[in-house]
Amino acid sequence: MDDIIDLELEKIDAILSKISCDPEEAEIKRVERRLWENIKVKAEEGRRTGIGITAEGDMLAALGLRYGSDNAIDFSVEVHKTLAIEAYRSSVYLAKDRGAFAIYDSHKEKKNPLILRIKEADEQLYRDMVKYGRRNIALLTIAPTGTTSLMTQTTSGIEPVFMPYYKRRRKVNPNDSDVKISFVDELGDAWEEFNVLHHKFLTMLEINGHNAEKVKTYDEKMITHLIELSPYYKATSNDVDWLSKVKMQGQIQKWVDHSISVTVNLPENVTEQLVSQVYETAWKSGCKGVTVYRDGSRTGVLVSNKKEEVPTTNDPKKRPDKLDADVVRFQNNKESWVAFVGLLDGEPYEIFTGMVEDDALNIPKSIKKGVIIKSKGNDENSRYDFQYVDKYGYRTTFEGLSRMFDKEFWNYAKLISGVLRHGMPLQHVVTLISSLQLDTESINTWKNGVERALRKYIPDGTKAAKGQSCVNCGSDSLVYQEGCLICNSCGTSKCS
Repeated sequence: MDDIIDLELEKIDAILSKISCDPEEAEIKRVERRLWENIKVKAEEGRRTGIGITAEGDMLAALGLRYGSDNAIDFSVEVHKTLAIEAYRSSVYLAKDRGAFAIYDSHKEKKNPLILRIKEADEQLYRDMVKYGRRNIALLTIAPTGTTSLMTQTTSGIEPVFMPYYKRRRKVNPNDSDVKISFVDELGDAWEEFNVLHHKFLTMLEINGHNAEKVKTYDEKMITHLIELSPYYKATSNDVDWLSKVKMQGQIQKWVDHSISVTVNLPENVTEQLVSQVYETAWKSGCKGVTVYRDGSRTGVLVSNKKEEVPTTNDPKKRPDKLDADVVRFQNNKESWVAFVGLLDGEPYEIFTGMVEDDALNIPKSIKKGVIIKSKGNDENSRYDFQYVDKYGYRTTFEGLSRMFDKEFWNYAKLISGVLRHGMPLQHVVTLISSLQLDTESINTWKNGVERALRKYIPDGTKAAKGQSCVNCGSDSLVYQEGCLICNSCGTSKCS
């Protein structure tokens, strides 16, 4: 590594030579030249190296030690202490042969905590260092060895194993033979799920008489049982107590003169106060740096094995007194229609719709949004009013949405609103409405209007309800695009 510093200095000289030959004026090149001159001075004066380790989590597991336990921490500290002492000893040997780094001064280091720890551990090494100096001002670091660990198929740096086992997805061609399709997403793409086991965990299983390829086909329960019998159990990134982890990092930092790359994994529901406590604990423990990762803050293709109990209930979300609302206007058979769609959490929750007759609705056509207010009328029955703010900032309330349209429309609207409130997926609601068998032409026109108003809220790419097929080619690969059903097979658009 000391030889590499000389190679780096040669490259810096080449960069400076190129800058000198560049056609720009000296003033333009001044900042870049000064930068590389400073880099060269610091490299020559200190000759820093970055000796480090990786796969510490696997090392502890191979020794039968659970990561994060007191025994494992004590052993890790001893490893890094030994590495630090021997690295500094080697640098002293190099100083005897090649000379110390340019600005070495033992007097300036006499109160340095790391140097004092080395002195306490090896008095002779300290005396030799004072006599001969060191070749390098600093020698140690724990780098973010992500790519290296992928290549070596080991844990990264001083990190524990991320997961000894997880599921991964890959997209497959459903027309290929011998393809296992685990599920089909909302866009119609087929995916296969497969088990991924940590390489050194598989090595451990093979040593204990298991067939690695067969283990990969086990179900989650069987794999979990094998993990429970190994030192990897309760020793993953998410299992290790985060405060203990930064304390462990702080103990190892005492024997590392540069920084340590470590990520503290926190659950999705972590509080700001706890994150603050992690950083504060890292500082108090002597860490030079720390990284926090909150679960779920980045998306990927890993599939969590954790099954959370989701409470089921048939009760709809309680309606607030005010709902944001969209005003949707459309034409049916040359008649003007309007729909007021109440939204809860951005999803349709209720709908009022019907034909606009003469001046029955004097809301400006420029009004696209407002609120629907639920209140008690004089007869103690619920009343729904629409309120909007015009372009001049005046607030206007239109009273009695429920009385504005034909009573038959209102009764059907209550049924549709009930379906919406109980969370039926919108594409199924639209299919339900379109399949209604109604007698009169006016009600059928109303049905088309409600269907049209709700379709605009279906996200693009959503598959059509089961049982619907393309009228042109018969394919069932229908998806919604901008409120229209589009056939992915032949491109037919089904809009009414």
